[in-house]
Amino acid sequence: MTLRRAFAAAALLGCAGLTGLSVAPAGAATPPPPTPRAACGPGSIPETGIQGRVPAADVAAGKVAKGFRCNVEVVGQSGTSGGFKVERYVDKAGHECAYYDTTLLFPSNLQNLGQEGAGVAVLDMSNPAKPVNTANLVTPAMDSPHESLLVNQKRGLLVAVAGNPVFAPGQVDVYDLSADCRTPVFQSSTPTGVLGHESGFAPDGRTFYAASLGGGTITAIDLTNPKVPSIVSVLALDTHSLAISDDGNRAYLAAGAGFPRNEVGLPAEVSGLRVLDISDIQKRAIAPQARTISTLTWPEVTIPQAQLPVTIGGHPYLVEVDEFAYNGTRIAGNGERVGAARIIDIADETKPRIVSNIRLAVHQPAVRPSLLGDPGTEGTLSATGGYAGHYCAVPQRKDPGIVACSFLASGLRVFDIRNPLAPREIAYFVAPVPPGGAANGAYASASFVPERNEIWYSDGARGFYALRLTNGVWNTSPAAARPVAKPPVAAPRAPAPAPGRLPATGLGLPVGLAVLLLAAGLLVRRTRQAS
Repeated sequence: MTLRRAFAAAALLGCAGLTGLSVAPAGAATPPPPTPRAACGPGSIPETGIQGRVPAADVAAGKVAKGFRCNVEVVGQSGTSGGFKVERYVDKAGHECAYYDTTLLFPSNLQNLGQEGAGVAVLDMSNPAKPVNTANLVTPAMDSPHESLLVNQKRGLLVAVAGNPVFAPGQVDVYDLSADCRTPVFQSSTPTGVLGHESGFAPDGRTFYAASLGGGTITAIDLTNPKVPSIVSVLALDTHSLAISDDGNRAYLAAGAGFPRNEVGLPAEVSGLRVLDISDIQKRAIAPQARTISTLTWPEVTIPQAQLPVTIGGHPYLVEVDEFAYNGTRIAGNGERVGAARIIDIADETKPRIVSNIRLAVHQPAVRPSLLGDPGTEGTLSATGGYAGHYCAVPQRKDPGIVACSFLASGLRVFDIRNPLAPREIAYFVAPVPPGGAANGAYASASFVPERNEIWYSDGARGFYALRLTNGVWNTSPAAARPVAKPPVAAPRAPAPAPGRLPATGLGLPVGLAVLLLAAGLLVRRTRQAS
Protein backbone atom coordinates (compact mmCIF):
# COMPACT_ATOMS: atom_id res chain seq x y z
CA MET A 1 0.00 0.00 0.00
CA THR A 2 1.42 3.42 -0.92
CA LEU A 3 1.90 6.03 1.80
CA ARG A 4 -0.85 8.15 0.28
CA ARG A 5 -3.32 5.25 0.30
CA ALA A 6 -2.24 4.24 3.79
CA PHE A 7 -3.08 7.64 5.17
CA ALA A 8 -6.25 7.83 3.11
CA ALA A 9 -7.26 4.57 4.77
CA ALA A 10 -6.50 6.15 8.14
CA ALA A 11 -8.77 9.02 7.15
CA LEU A 12 -11.48 6.52 6.38
CA LEU A 13 -11.16 4.94 9.81
CA GLY A 14 -10.99 8.23 11.65
CA CYS A 15 -13.64 10.09 9.66
CA ALA A 16 -16.12 7.36 8.86
CA GLY A 17 -15.58 4.64 11.43
CA LEU A 18 -15.92 7.12 14.27
CA THR A 19 -16.27 5.38 17.60
CA GLY A 20 -19.77 5.50 19.01
CA LEU A 21 -20.78 7.91 16.25
CA SER A 22 -24.26 9.17 17.07
CA VAL A 23 -26.51 8.76 14.06
CA ALA A 24 -30.26 8.62 13.77
CA PRO A 25 -31.89 5.45 12.43
CA ALA A 26 -33.40 5.53 8.98
CA GLY A 27 -36.97 6.75 9.17
CA ALA A 28 -40.02 5.81 7.17
CA ALA A 29 -40.72 9.41 6.16
CA THR A 30 -40.81 10.17 2.44
CA PRO A 31 -37.48 11.78 1.50
CA PRO A 32 -37.52 15.34 0.12
CA PRO A 33 -37.42 15.56 -3.69
CA PRO A 34 -34.32 16.67 -5.61
CA THR A 35 -33.77 20.37 -6.18
CA PRO A 36 -34.77 21.38 -9.75
CA ARG A 37 -31.91 20.69 -12.16
CA ALA A 38 -29.85 23.42 -13.82
CA ALA A 39 -30.61 24.44 -17.40
CA CYS A 40 -27.23 24.53 -19.14
CA GLY A 41 -26.41 27.32 -21.58
CA PRO A 42 -23.77 27.74 -24.32
CA GLY A 43 -20.29 26.42 -23.55
CA SER A 44 -21.55 23.75 -21.18
CA ILE A 45 -20.70 20.03 -21.14
CA PRO A 46 -23.82 18.67 -19.41
CA GLU A 47 -24.01 15.52 -17.33
CA THR A 48 -25.07 12.45 -19.27
CA GLY A 49 -27.01 10.75 -16.50
CA ILE A 50 -29.22 11.73 -13.62
CA GLN A 51 -28.44 14.89 -11.69
CA GLY A 52 -25.12 14.55 -9.87
CA ARG A 53 -24.02 11.22 -11.35
CA VAL A 54 -20.65 10.39 -12.94
CA PRO A 55 -21.37 6.97 -14.48
CA ALA A 56 -18.60 4.39 -14.52
CA ALA A 57 -19.35 3.61 -18.18
CA ASP A 58 -18.84 7.26 -19.12
CA VAL A 59 -15.52 7.38 -17.31
CA ALA A 60 -14.33 4.18 -19.04
CA ALA A 61 -15.40 5.56 -22.43
CA GLY A 62 -13.55 8.84 -21.88
CA LYS A 63 -16.74 10.92 -21.80
CA VAL A 64 -15.69 12.57 -18.52
CA ALA A 65 -12.11 13.27 -19.61
CA LYS A 66 -13.03 16.96 -19.91
CA GLY A 67 -15.36 16.86 -16.94
CA PHE A 68 -18.97 18.01 -16.80
CA ARG A 69 -19.76 21.68 -16.49
CA CYS A 70 -22.94 23.70 -16.65
CA ASN A 71 -22.84 27.51 -16.88
CA VAL A 72 -19.25 27.39 -15.61
CA GLU A 73 -15.84 28.00 -17.15
CA VAL A 74 -12.39 27.35 -15.69
CA VAL A 75 -10.40 30.55 -15.15
CA GLY A 76 -7.29 29.13 -13.44
CA GLN A 77 -5.92 26.11 -11.60
CA SER A 78 -3.04 25.43 -9.21
CA GLY A 79 -1.55 22.40 -7.49
CA THR A 80 -2.40 18.73 -7.56
CA SER A 81 -4.14 18.17 -4.23
CA GLY A 82 -6.52 20.01 -1.96
CA GLY A 83 -8.28 19.85 1.33
CA PHE A 84 -11.28 21.33 3.11
CA LYS A 85 -11.10 25.13 2.93
CA VAL A 86 -10.44 27.82 0.35
CA GLU A 87 -10.27 31.35 1.79
CA ARG A 88 -9.94 34.74 0.06
CA TYR A 89 -8.54 38.03 1.34
CA VAL A 90 -7.80 41.43 -0.19
CA ASP A 91 -5.25 43.43 1.80
CA LYS A 92 -4.99 47.18 2.42
CA ALA A 93 -2.86 47.66 -0.70
CA GLY A 94 -5.38 45.85 -2.90
CA HIS A 95 -3.45 42.60 -3.32
CA GLU A 96 -5.83 39.66 -3.79
CA CYS A 97 -4.92 36.28 -2.32
CA ALA A 98 -6.26 32.76 -1.88
CA TYR A 99 -5.38 30.26 0.85
CA TYR A 100 -6.07 26.56 0.79
CA ASP A 101 -4.97 23.49 2.73
CA THR A 102 -3.19 21.12 0.39
CA THR A 103 -4.20 17.77 1.83
CA LEU A 104 -7.26 15.94 3.10
CA LEU A 105 -5.09 14.21 5.70
CA PHE A 106 -1.55 15.23 6.59
CA PRO A 107 0.87 13.96 5.35
CA SER A 108 -0.98 12.09 2.59
CA ASN A 109 0.33 14.59 0.03
CA LEU A 110 3.99 13.75 0.59
CA GLN A 111 4.33 12.81 -3.07
CA ASN A 112 3.45 16.41 -4.00
CA LEU A 113 6.09 18.10 -1.84
CA GLY A 114 8.47 18.67 -4.70
CA GLN A 115 5.75 20.20 -6.84
CA GLU A 116 3.66 22.35 -4.55
CA GLY A 117 4.86 21.96 -0.97
CA ALA A 118 2.74 21.01 2.02
CA GLY A 119 0.78 22.95 4.59
CA VAL A 120 -1.40 25.89 3.59
CA ALA A 121 -0.71 27.25 0.11
CA VAL A 122 -0.71 31.02 -0.41
CA LEU A 123 -1.69 32.16 -3.91
CA ASP A 124 -1.29 35.60 -5.45
CA MET A 125 -4.53 35.99 -7.43
CA SER A 126 -3.67 39.26 -9.19
CA ASN A 127 -4.28 37.30 -12.38
CA PRO A 128 -6.85 34.59 -11.58
CA ALA A 129 -5.93 32.80 -14.79
CA LYS A 130 -2.39 32.32 -13.50
CA PRO A 131 -2.33 31.86 -9.72
CA VAL A 132 1.17 32.30 -8.28
CA ASN A 133 2.17 30.25 -5.24
CA THR A 134 4.03 32.80 -3.08
CA ALA A 135 4.38 30.76 0.12
CA ASN A 136 3.47 27.57 1.97
CA LEU A 137 2.73 27.85 5.67
CA VAL A 138 4.08 24.80 7.53
CA THR A 139 3.79 25.65 11.22
CA PRO A 140 2.07 22.79 13.14
CA ALA A 141 -1.57 23.80 12.66
CA MET A 142 -1.04 24.91 9.08
CA ASP A 143 0.58 21.58 8.24
CA SER A 144 -2.48 19.72 9.52
CA PRO A 145 -5.45 22.10 9.88
CA HIS A 146 -8.00 19.45 8.93
CA GLU A 147 -11.24 21.49 8.55
CA SER A 148 -10.29 24.48 10.72
CA LEU A 149 -8.63 26.98 8.37
CA LEU A 150 -10.38 30.37 8.48
CA VAL A 151 -9.72 33.99 7.53
CA ASN A 152 -11.26 36.81 9.55
CA GLN A 153 -12.01 39.58 7.07
CA LYS A 154 -12.26 42.43 9.58
CA ARG A 155 -8.85 41.92 11.16
CA GLY A 156 -7.03 40.12 8.37
CA LEU A 157 -6.12 37.11 10.48
CA LEU A 158 -5.53 33.61 9.12
CA VAL A 159 -6.01 30.99 11.85
CA ALA A 160 -6.12 27.20 12.15
CA VAL A 161 -5.98 24.61 14.91
CA ALA A 162 -3.97 21.42 14.47
CA GLY A 163 -6.45 18.64 13.80
CA ASN A 164 -7.25 15.36 12.09
CA PRO A 165 -10.40 13.21 11.72
CA VAL A 166 -10.30 12.33 15.42
CA PHE A 167 -8.51 15.12 17.28
CA ALA A 168 -5.01 16.53 17.70
CA PRO A 169 -3.18 18.30 20.54
CA GLY A 170 -4.78 21.60 19.51
CA GLN A 171 -1.91 23.88 18.53
CA VAL A 172 -3.37 27.17 17.23
CA ASP A 173 -1.43 29.12 14.57
CA VAL A 174 -2.14 32.78 13.79
CA TYR A 175 -0.91 34.84 10.83
CA ASP A 176 -1.52 38.49 9.94
CA LEU A 177 -2.48 39.13 6.30
CA SER A 178 -3.37 42.81 6.45
CA ALA A 179 -0.13 44.40 5.23
CA ASP A 180 0.58 42.07 2.30
CA CYS A 181 -1.64 39.00 1.89
CA ARG A 182 1.00 37.37 -0.33
CA THR A 183 3.44 37.08 2.58
CA PRO A 184 1.52 36.26 5.77
CA VAL A 185 3.26 37.43 8.94
CA PHE A 186 3.54 34.81 11.68
CA GLN A 187 2.04 35.94 14.99
CA SER A 188 1.92 32.91 17.28
CA SER A 189 1.68 29.14 17.63
CA THR A 190 0.30 28.13 21.02
CA PRO A 191 -1.36 25.07 22.63
CA THR A 192 -4.59 26.95 23.24
CA GLY A 193 -6.95 24.82 21.14
CA VAL A 194 -7.18 21.91 23.60
CA LEU A 195 -8.22 19.49 20.81
CA GLY A 196 -8.60 20.15 17.09
CA HIS A 197 -10.84 19.29 14.15
CA GLU A 198 -12.99 22.24 13.01
CA SER A 199 -13.53 25.87 14.00
CA GLY A 200 -15.54 29.07 14.00
CA PHE A 201 -14.66 32.77 14.09
CA ALA A 202 -16.52 35.70 15.63
CA PRO A 203 -16.96 38.31 12.88
CA ASP A 204 -15.21 40.98 14.97
CA GLY A 205 -12.09 38.81 14.93
CA ARG A 206 -11.58 38.75 18.71
CA THR A 207 -12.63 35.13 19.35
CA PHE A 208 -11.59 31.99 17.50
CA TYR A 209 -13.44 28.79 18.41
CA ALA A 210 -11.61 25.45 18.11
CA ALA A 211 -14.14 22.63 17.79
CA SER A 212 -13.19 19.02 18.50
CA LEU A 213 -15.74 16.53 17.25
CA GLY A 214 -13.62 13.68 18.60
CA GLY A 215 -12.93 15.27 21.97
CA GLY A 216 -16.40 16.71 22.54
CA THR A 217 -15.12 20.22 23.27
CA ILE A 218 -15.37 23.78 21.97
CA THR A 219 -12.57 26.09 23.07
CA ALA A 220 -13.06 29.85 22.87
CA ILE A 221 -9.70 31.58 22.27
CA ASP A 222 -9.11 35.31 22.75
CA LEU A 223 -7.19 36.80 19.82
CA THR A 224 -7.41 40.44 20.89
CA ASN A 225 -3.62 40.26 20.86
CA PRO A 226 -2.85 37.65 18.17
CA LYS A 227 0.71 37.34 19.47
CA VAL A 228 -0.57 36.17 22.86
CA PRO A 229 -3.73 34.05 22.46
CA SER A 230 -5.48 32.93 25.63
CA ILE A 231 -8.29 30.54 26.49
CA VAL A 232 -11.59 32.18 27.45
CA SER A 233 -13.68 29.07 28.01
CA VAL A 234 -13.85 25.37 27.22
CA LEU A 235 -17.36 24.02 26.56
CA ALA A 236 -18.25 20.33 26.80
CA LEU A 237 -20.27 20.09 23.61
CA ASP A 238 -20.03 17.81 20.58
CA THR A 239 -20.05 19.77 17.37
CA HIS A 240 -18.45 19.78 13.96
CA SER A 241 -18.16 23.42 12.94
CA LEU A 242 -19.90 26.43 14.41
CA ALA A 243 -20.91 29.74 12.87
CA ILE A 244 -21.11 32.90 14.97
CA SER A 245 -23.76 35.60 14.58
CA ASP A 246 -22.76 39.09 13.49
CA ASP A 247 -23.00 40.41 17.05
CA GLY A 248 -21.02 37.48 18.43
CA ASN A 249 -23.78 36.47 20.86
CA ARG A 250 -25.04 33.32 19.14
CA ALA A 251 -23.31 30.17 17.95
CA TYR A 252 -24.99 27.88 15.43
CA LEU A 253 -23.59 24.41 15.97
CA ALA A 254 -23.48 21.56 13.46
CA ALA A 255 -24.11 19.41 16.48
CA GLY A 256 -23.82 15.78 17.35
CA ALA A 257 -22.50 12.70 15.61
CA GLY A 258 -20.20 13.00 18.56
CA PHE A 259 -17.83 10.43 19.90
CA PRO A 260 -16.63 9.23 22.39
CA ARG A 261 -19.76 10.45 24.16
CA ASN A 262 -21.67 7.23 23.48
CA GLU A 263 -18.63 5.10 24.27
CA VAL A 264 -18.34 6.38 27.83
CA GLY A 265 -22.06 6.33 28.58
CA LEU A 266 -22.72 10.06 28.47
CA PRO A 267 -26.11 11.32 27.24
CA ALA A 268 -26.33 11.20 23.46
CA GLU A 269 -25.93 14.58 21.79
CA VAL A 270 -28.56 15.85 19.39
CA SER A 271 -27.57 15.29 15.77
CA GLY A 272 -28.55 18.41 13.87
CA LEU A 273 -28.65 22.05 14.93
CA ARG A 274 -27.95 23.55 18.34
CA VAL A 275 -28.51 27.28 18.86
CA LEU A 276 -26.25 28.47 21.66
CA ASP A 277 -26.21 31.73 23.63
CA ILE A 278 -22.52 32.67 23.90
CA SER A 279 -23.00 36.30 24.97
CA ASP A 280 -20.98 35.65 28.16
CA ILE A 281 -17.99 34.70 26.05
CA GLN A 282 -18.45 37.63 23.69
CA LYS A 283 -18.51 40.15 26.55
CA ARG A 284 -15.73 38.33 28.45
CA ALA A 285 -17.81 37.68 31.54
CA ILE A 286 -16.11 36.13 34.56
CA ALA A 287 -16.69 32.35 34.47
CA PRO A 288 -18.66 32.57 31.18
CA GLN A 289 -21.53 30.18 30.61
CA ALA A 290 -23.10 29.01 27.32
CA ARG A 291 -26.83 28.33 27.25
CA THR A 292 -28.74 26.21 24.77
CA ILE A 293 -31.66 28.09 23.23
CA SER A 294 -32.97 25.29 21.00
CA THR A 295 -32.08 22.15 19.07
CA LEU A 296 -33.40 20.66 15.85
CA THR A 297 -32.93 17.40 13.97
CA TRP A 298 -34.44 15.88 10.81
CA PRO A 299 -35.19 12.37 9.51
CA GLU A 300 -32.41 12.48 6.87
CA VAL A 301 -29.65 13.55 9.28
CA THR A 302 -26.23 11.97 8.79
CA ILE A 303 -23.25 13.95 10.14
CA PRO A 304 -24.00 17.69 10.44
CA GLN A 305 -21.07 19.57 8.90
CA ALA A 306 -21.77 23.32 8.81
CA GLN A 307 -24.42 25.96 9.56
CA LEU A 308 -24.37 29.28 7.65
CA PRO A 309 -26.41 32.22 9.04
CA VAL A 310 -27.93 34.39 6.29
CA THR A 311 -30.75 36.87 5.87
CA ILE A 312 -32.91 36.78 2.76
CA GLY A 313 -35.27 39.68 2.28
CA GLY A 314 -34.58 40.65 5.90
CA HIS A 315 -35.64 37.23 7.23
CA PRO A 316 -33.03 35.13 9.14
CA TYR A 317 -32.17 31.61 8.01
CA LEU A 318 -29.43 29.03 8.27
CA VAL A 319 -28.07 27.06 5.33
CA GLU A 320 -27.12 23.66 6.81
CA VAL A 321 -25.26 20.76 5.21
CA ASP A 322 -24.63 17.17 6.34
CA GLU A 323 -21.78 14.98 5.12
CA PHE A 324 -21.41 11.36 3.99
CA ALA A 325 -24.06 8.66 3.71
CA TYR A 326 -25.51 6.04 6.03
CA ASN A 327 -26.96 2.66 5.08
CA GLY A 328 -28.56 1.71 8.40
CA THR A 329 -25.55 0.03 9.96
CA ARG A 330 -22.54 2.10 8.91
CA ILE A 331 -21.39 5.04 6.87
CA ALA A 332 -21.00 4.03 3.22
CA GLY A 333 -20.53 5.73 -0.13
CA ASN A 334 -23.78 4.26 -1.44
CA GLY A 335 -25.76 4.59 1.80
CA GLU A 336 -29.52 5.02 1.67
CA ARG A 337 -29.58 8.15 3.81
CA VAL A 338 -27.34 10.81 2.31
CA GLY A 339 -25.80 13.99 3.62
CA ALA A 340 -27.25 16.95 1.74
CA ALA A 341 -28.27 20.55 2.50
CA ARG A 342 -31.33 22.38 3.78
CA ILE A 343 -32.55 25.86 4.70
CA ILE A 344 -33.72 26.46 8.27
CA ASP A 345 -35.92 29.36 9.37
CA ILE A 346 -34.55 30.86 12.62
CA ALA A 347 -36.81 33.90 12.94
CA ASP A 348 -37.98 32.30 16.18
CA GLU A 349 -34.70 30.97 17.49
CA THR A 350 -36.53 28.93 20.13
CA LYS A 351 -38.32 26.99 17.37
CA PRO A 352 -36.10 26.65 14.28
CA ARG A 353 -37.71 24.76 11.40
CA ILE A 354 -36.73 23.48 8.00
CA VAL A 355 -38.41 25.27 5.10
CA SER A 356 -36.66 23.62 2.12
CA ASN A 357 -34.02 21.09 1.11
CA ILE A 358 -31.11 21.20 -1.34
CA ARG A 359 -30.53 17.74 -2.83
CA LEU A 360 -29.51 16.04 -6.05
CA ALA A 361 -31.20 13.17 -7.86
CA VAL A 362 -28.32 10.86 -6.82
CA HIS A 363 -29.31 11.43 -3.19
CA GLN A 364 -32.70 9.73 -3.54
CA PRO A 365 -32.91 6.38 -1.72
CA ALA A 366 -34.59 4.68 -4.67
CA VAL A 367 -31.59 5.20 -6.96
CA ARG A 368 -28.79 4.51 -4.48
CA PRO A 369 -28.36 0.79 -5.26
CA SER A 370 -27.95 1.53 -8.98
CA LEU A 371 -24.97 3.83 -8.29
CA LEU A 372 -22.72 1.13 -6.89
CA GLY A 373 -19.72 0.81 -9.18
CA ASP A 374 -19.44 4.49 -10.08
CA PRO A 375 -16.05 6.07 -9.25
CA GLY A 376 -15.76 6.75 -5.54
CA THR A 377 -18.79 4.72 -4.49
CA GLU A 378 -17.17 1.38 -3.75
CA GLY A 379 -13.82 0.01 -2.66
CA THR A 380 -11.83 0.43 0.52
CA LEU A 381 -12.32 4.20 0.70
CA SER A 382 -15.99 4.32 -0.22
CA ALA A 383 -17.12 5.43 3.21
CA THR A 384 -15.67 8.90 2.78
CA GLY A 385 -16.54 9.29 -0.89
CA GLY A 386 -19.54 8.76 -3.09
CA TYR A 387 -22.43 11.05 -3.86
CA ALA A 388 -22.97 13.06 -0.69
CA GLY A 389 -22.50 16.53 0.73
CA HIS A 390 -19.59 18.05 2.59
CA TYR A 391 -19.52 21.87 2.67
CA CYS A 392 -21.69 24.74 1.51
CA ALA A 393 -20.64 28.40 1.35
CA VAL A 394 -22.25 31.75 0.52
CA PRO A 395 -20.72 34.95 -0.92
CA GLN A 396 -22.11 37.10 1.89
CA ARG A 397 -24.53 36.77 4.76
CA LYS A 398 -27.00 39.44 3.68
CA ASP A 399 -29.00 38.38 0.61
CA PRO A 400 -26.34 35.95 -0.65
CA GLY A 401 -28.34 35.09 -3.77
CA ILE A 402 -26.49 31.81 -4.30
CA VAL A 403 -24.94 28.98 -2.33
CA ALA A 404 -22.11 26.75 -3.61
CA CYS A 405 -21.96 23.22 -2.19
CA SER A 406 -19.17 20.68 -2.50
CA PHE A 407 -20.88 17.35 -3.13
CA LEU A 408 -17.85 15.00 -3.24
CA ALA A 409 -18.04 12.87 -6.43
CA SER A 410 -20.77 15.14 -7.84
CA GLY A 411 -18.37 18.09 -7.84
CA LEU A 412 -19.21 21.69 -7.01
CA ARG A 413 -22.93 22.51 -7.30
CA VAL A 414 -24.38 26.05 -7.27
CA PHE A 415 -27.95 26.92 -6.25
CA ASP A 416 -30.12 30.03 -6.41
CA ILE A 417 -31.58 30.61 -2.93
CA ARG A 418 -33.22 34.00 -3.44
CA ASN A 419 -36.47 32.20 -2.76
CA PRO A 420 -35.46 30.17 0.31
CA LEU A 421 -38.61 28.08 0.09
CA ALA A 422 -37.76 26.90 -3.43
CA PRO A 423 -34.00 26.63 -4.14
CA ARG A 424 -32.98 25.67 -7.67
CA GLU A 425 -29.72 24.52 -9.19
CA ILE A 426 -28.12 26.98 -11.63
CA ALA A 427 -24.60 25.62 -12.30
CA TYR A 428 -22.18 22.79 -11.60
CA PHE A 429 -18.58 21.77 -12.20
CA VAL A 430 -17.36 18.17 -12.15
CA ALA A 431 -13.60 18.17 -12.64
CA PRO A 432 -12.17 15.92 -15.38
CA VAL A 433 -12.08 12.19 -14.59
CA PRO A 434 -9.86 10.32 -17.07
CA PRO A 435 -10.35 6.58 -17.57
CA GLY A 436 -9.05 4.89 -14.44
CA GLY A 437 -8.73 8.24 -12.67
CA ALA A 438 -9.87 9.18 -9.20
CA ALA A 439 -13.40 10.43 -8.66
CA ASN A 440 -13.96 14.06 -7.79
CA GLY A 441 -13.06 14.85 -4.18
CA ALA A 442 -15.07 18.03 -3.75
CA TYR A 443 -14.74 18.44 0.02
CA ALA A 444 -13.82 22.12 0.24
CA SER A 445 -15.75 25.14 1.43
CA ALA A 446 -15.58 27.68 -1.40
CA SER A 447 -14.86 31.41 -1.56
CA PHE A 448 -16.36 33.98 -3.92
CA VAL A 449 -15.38 36.98 -6.05
CA PRO A 450 -18.81 38.55 -6.77
CA GLU A 451 -17.41 41.38 -8.89
CA ARG A 452 -16.09 38.81 -11.39
CA ASN A 453 -18.68 36.06 -10.87
CA GLU A 454 -15.91 33.76 -9.66
CA ILE A 455 -16.00 30.85 -7.21
CA TRP A 456 -12.77 29.38 -5.82
CA TYR A 457 -12.63 25.86 -4.39
CA SER A 458 -10.30 22.86 -4.28
CA ASP A 459 -10.56 19.20 -5.19
CA GLY A 460 -8.81 16.58 -3.07
CA ALA A 461 -6.97 15.01 -6.02
CA ARG A 462 -6.70 18.01 -8.37
CA GLY A 463 -5.85 21.10 -6.34
CA PHE A 464 -7.20 24.65 -6.49
CA TYR A 465 -9.69 25.89 -9.10
CA ALA A 466 -10.83 29.40 -9.95
CA LEU A 467 -14.19 29.10 -11.75
CA ARG A 468 -16.45 31.68 -13.34
CA LEU A 469 -20.22 31.38 -13.61
CA THR A 470 -21.45 32.11 -17.14
CA ASN A 471 -24.66 32.66 -19.08
CA GLY A 472 -25.92 35.25 -16.61
CA VAL A 473 -26.91 32.73 -13.94
CA TRP A 474 -25.33 34.71 -11.08
CA ASN A 475 -27.59 37.71 -10.95
CA THR A 476 -28.32 38.71 -7.40
CA SER A 477 -29.61 42.23 -7.96
CA PRO A 478 -32.91 43.00 -6.19
CA ALA A 479 -34.56 43.73 -9.53
CA ALA A 480 -33.79 40.21 -10.69
CA ALA A 481 -34.92 38.48 -7.53
CA ARG A 482 -37.84 36.14 -7.79
CA PRO A 483 -40.76 36.68 -5.41
CA VAL A 484 -40.04 35.27 -1.98
CA ALA A 485 -43.01 33.56 -0.45
CA LYS A 486 -43.60 34.26 3.21
CA PRO A 487 -42.75 31.18 5.29
CA PRO A 488 -45.86 29.48 6.68
CA VAL A 489 -46.73 30.55 10.19
CA ALA A 490 -46.91 27.05 11.60
CA ALA A 491 -45.39 23.94 10.12
CA PRO A 492 -45.25 20.66 12.03
CA ARG A 493 -41.75 19.72 13.06
CA ALA A 494 -40.53 16.17 12.60
CA PRO A 495 -39.97 14.44 15.92
CA ALA A 496 -36.35 14.06 16.92
CA PRO A 497 -35.15 10.61 15.87
CA ALA A 498 -33.83 8.44 18.63
CA PRO A 499 -30.04 8.43 18.59
CA GLY A 500 -28.47 5.46 16.90
CA ARG A 501 -24.85 4.51 16.69
CA LEU A 502 -22.30 2.82 14.54
CA PRO A 503 -20.80 -0.45 15.77
CA ALA A 504 -18.72 0.39 18.81
CA THR A 505 -15.03 -0.08 18.30
CA GLY A 506 -13.72 1.21 21.62
CA LEU A 507 -11.37 4.11 22.16
CA GLY A 508 -8.36 2.28 20.72
CA LEU A 509 -9.13 3.53 17.19
CA PRO A 510 -8.99 7.29 17.83
CA VAL A 511 -5.98 6.95 20.11
CA GLY A 512 -4.19 4.67 17.64
CA LEU A 513 -4.96 6.97 14.74
CA ALA A 514 -3.78 10.01 16.66
CA VAL A 515 -0.49 8.22 17.46
CA LEU A 516 -0.12 7.17 13.82
CA LEU A 517 -0.60 10.71 12.56
CA LEU A 518 1.71 12.19 15.19
CA ALA A 519 4.46 9.68 14.33
CA ALA A 520 4.07 10.40 10.62
CA GLY A 521 4.28 14.12 11.24
CA LEU A 522 7.46 13.75 13.28
CA LEU A 523 8.97 11.54 10.57
CA VAL A 524 8.23 14.13 7.90
CA ARG A 525 9.74 16.94 9.96
CA ARG A 526 12.89 14.96 10.68
CA THR A 527 13.20 14.17 6.98
CA ARG A 528 12.90 17.88 6.17
CA GLN A 529 15.50 18.81 8.76
CA ALA A 530 17.91 16.20 7.46
CA SER A 531 17.56 17.27 3.84
